[in-house]
Amino acid sequence: MAHPKRKVSKARRDKRRTHDKATMPTLAKCPVTGTVHIYHRAYWVDGDLYYKGKLLIQKTEA
Repeated sequence: MAHPKRKVSKARRDKRRTHDKATMPTLAKCPVTGTVHIYHRAYWVDGDLYYKGKLLIQKTEA
């Protein structure tokens, strides 16, 4: 097994990890329903499924 020759300092370790942060997803507002949703994702509103402002699946009453 490989072993490090020297201890990696906390500053050097933390500098390497600066890019490993979680980012907020980009949100959009639907022009039809007015709900806020994630870009390029279908979203549910009152049991109906919408994508790009168009109704994909309508809720059926049983």
